[in-house]
Amino acid sequence: MTSGFLRNSFFGGLAFRVLLFLSLALLPIGLIAVQQTRQIAEQSQRTAELSLLAVTDQAAAVERTVLQEALGAGRALAAIVALARDDPARCSAFLKSYKEGTSQYRLVGYVQADGVMNCSSTGSQYKLNSSAVYKAVMERKEVMVSSVAKGAISGAAVVVVTVPLIEEGVMTGFVFISIDQNVLKDQEPEERDASPKALLIFNNVGEMIVAEQGAEVAQEELPAVYDLEQFSGTGRQVFTAQSVGGQQRVYALIPMLQDTVYAMSVWPIDTPLLKTDFSGRVSTLLPIVMWLASLVVAFWALNRLAIGHIRKLGRQMRHFALNRTLPRVPLGNRVPMEIQAMEASFLGMANSILQDEARLEDSLREKNILLKEVHHRVKNNLQLISSIMNMQIRQAPTDANRRVLQRLQDRILSLATVHKSMYQDNEMTRVNAGVLLREIVAQNLAVGMAPHSGIKLVEEYDDIMIGPDDAAPITLLVSEAVTNALKYVARNTSGKKQILVSLRYVGEERALLAIENTAAGDKVEGGTGLGSKLIQAFARQLNGTLSLQEDEDLYRLELDFPVPLTDKMAYDY
Repeated sequence: MTSGFLRNSFFGGLAFRVLLFLSLALLPIGLIAVQQTRQIAEQSQRTAELSLLAVTDQAAAVERTVLQEALGAGRALAAIVALARDDPARCSAFLKSYKEGTSQYRLVGYVQADGVMNCSSTGSQYKLNSSAVYKAVMERKEVMVSSVAKGAISGAAVVVVTVPLIEEGVMTGFVFISIDQNVLKDQEPEERDASPKALLIFNNVGEMIVAEQGAEVAQEELPAVYDLEQFSGTGRQVFTAQSVGGQQRVYALIPMLQDTVYAMSVWPIDTPLLKTDFSGRVSTLLPIVMWLASLVVAFWALNRLAIGHIRKLGRQMRHFALNRTLPRVPLGNRVPMEIQAMEASFLGMANSILQDEARLEDSLREKNILLKEVHHRVKNNLQLISSIMNMQIRQAPTDANRRVLQRLQDRILSLATVHKSMYQDNEMTRVNAGVLLREIVAQNLAVGMAPHSGIKLVEEYDDIMIGPDDAAPITLLVSEAVTNALKYVARNTSGKKQILVSLRYVGEERALLAIENTAAGDKVEGGTGLGSKLIQAFARQLNGTLSLQEDEDLYRLELDFPVPLTDKMAYDY
C-alpha cells in the first residue's frame, strides 16, 4: 500500500506512513468506544448495585415483616388504649388477650406520661420512669424501635417498639410492644441468592437492634469512618469503605421503616453481585480490545516499514564494529527514504573510518619502529659512554677519582637500563616497575658489593606499571639509595648485614617504595651530599612524599608516590 506510488520526499517518509496506519487503527475507537462505553459502564454498575440492594432487602425481609407487624399493632392498640385507659383492669384484660393471641410478643403495655404502667398484658402495675426507653420516648416523642439488653420487667434481651399517644398536641403516654430478640434471630430466613459477611439492623439514633451474625462480627464489619447515626434519613445506597477490622468492604443500606429502622449488609470487595453483566463487561473491554488491535496494526506497520530495516542496518553496523567488514547486500529500494539515507551515511562513514584506520596504523607502526630505534640507539650510546668511562676509571690517579667516576657510571647504566626496558616493551607506553627495579638493584650490587661480603638482599615487588616519565626518576632514585645502602651496610662488622628493597601498593593508584639497610651506627665521612640531593630531586619528579628513618643499627628510606593509570604531570627541578 505504501511502497508503490508514495515515493516523493513527504509521502515516502516513515512518519507519514506510521501516522496513516495509526489513524486507521484509532478511527473505530474515536467513533464507537468514546460515545458508548461510559453510558454502558455506568448502567452496568447501577444494575449491579440494584442487585446488591435487592439481595439486602431479601435478607432483611423477615425482620422487616416482624417489625412492621409490631409497629402496625402498636398504632392500632394506641387507638384502643386511648378509649380504655381510664379502666386499667379492662385495658389490661384487652392487652393480655391480644398478647396471648400473638406468641412472638413478650409484653404489651401502655405507659403514662408520668412513667406509671397500670395497663399491660401482665395485669400488674409498674413504674418505669427510670427506664432508658421511657426517657428516650418522652424526649423524642416519635415512633421508636429500641434494643434493650435486659428488660425492666422481663429481664430478657428484647426489642421494644414504642408508639406515642398524642392528644391535642400533648403526649399523654405511649404504647410499647416488647419482642424477644431471639424471635428475630431465630426466624427462618428466606432463600437468598447470596449471603453477606454481616447483616445488621439499626434505628435512627445509630443503635444496633439485630445483628444476624452476632454483635462481635457486626462490630468488626462496621465502616470505620462512619457512625450508624449518620445514615439516618438517607435512602437506598451502596458505598465502599474500610471496616473496623481493616478490610475493604462494600456496604448496602436500605430503609426498613421510614425514618425509623434501617438495614445494612456488608459484602467483600470482590463480591460477585457487583460484577457487571455481559454487556457491561463487553463495554469495559471494548476500548482495550480496540486499543490492542491498534497496537497490533501499528506494530505490524512499524515492523514492516522501519523496525525490520533498522535492525538489519544495526546488525551491519555491529558486524562492521567487530570485524571491520562492509555489508555485501544493501537494504534495497523498498526501504523508506530516511533509512536509505541512514544506510548511505553509514557506508560513507565506514569507508572513511577504514581509510583513516589504515593510515593511522601505518603511521603508528612507523612511529613505533622509530621510537624503538631511538631507545635502542640511546641505550647503545649510554653503554658506549659507560665503556669510555671504564677506560678512564682504570687510568684515574687516585681512589677518590675512581669512586666518583664509578658512581657516575652507575647512573649512566641505570638510564641505559630504562631505555632498554622501553624498546623491549611492545607498547612502549608503560613499564613494569618491579622488573625494572630488580634489574637496577642487581646491576648496582654486581658493581658495588664485594664477593663473600655476607650481605643478605631481600626484594619485594608488586607488578606496578608506571609511565616513561616516572621510569627514569625511580630508577635513578633506587640506584642512589642502593649505593648509599651498600656504603653503610659494609661498615657493619658486628651483626647481620641486610639490604631490603620493597615496592608495594598501599592504596588505589598509590605505591610505597622502601629501601632499608643495617648500619654500624657511626657516620661515613667524606660524602659530598650529592646523592641525598639527587634522591630529593627524583622524589619531587615523582610527586611523592619522602621520609627518612635513621636509628643506631637501621637506616630506612620511604617514598609514597602516585601511580595513576593515566600519564601524570611531572615536575622538572
